[in-house]
Amino acid sequence: MSQNGLSIALLHHPVLNKVGETIGSAVTNLDLHDIARVARTYGVGDYYVATPFGDQHELIEEITDHWLHGHGARANPARREALAIIRPARNLDEIVEQVSDRYEQEVLIVATSARRQQQITQIDYPALRERLDEEKPVLLVFGTAHGLAPTVLQRVDAVLEPIQPDSDYNHLSVRSAVSIVLDRLLGKHR
Repeated sequence: MSQNGLSIALLHHPVLNKVGETIGSAVTNLDLHDIARVARTYGVGDYYVATPFGDQHELIEEITDHWLHGHGARANPARREALAIIRPARNLDEIVEQVSDRYEQEVLIVATSARRQQQITQIDYPALRERLDEEKPVLLVFGTAHGLAPTVLQRVDAVLEPIQPDSDYNHLSVRSAVSIVLDRLLGKHR
């Protein structure tokens, strides 16, 4: 179980493409490895990777099997420990059910976005840290491609304040965004 009541999810569907259409994006090896490593570093209990596509589940299984049971497990035990927190799922509903069952209580579902979402309750880092300090479970949801589809955003309880770089450019990789968010939320400097 998590050291802090936090689980994270990376949704590959439904997400948006660059013209705002709802799509499903591909699972990447880098997202599996890098997000699992940062999540494990900050004590996140589970890292859910959601896609409805069977071939993408096979890819997740092939990659994690190598690092959990194959040569990778013996060659790099630290990587094995990180990838052990990956939990494949079909969709957000399946994830919410699993997290709620695990903690035996309702989970606060918090989406992330690079843009402010005006129609959805906003939550800032101090308020989210307070929730975690009270040992109440939180599911932090990240999207791939160009972000979470409106149907996902309508389903969540709140949206975390976006990362605001001091720049006119704001298009981080999801791996970078997860790292920044987890450090701001769980880092020692908080």
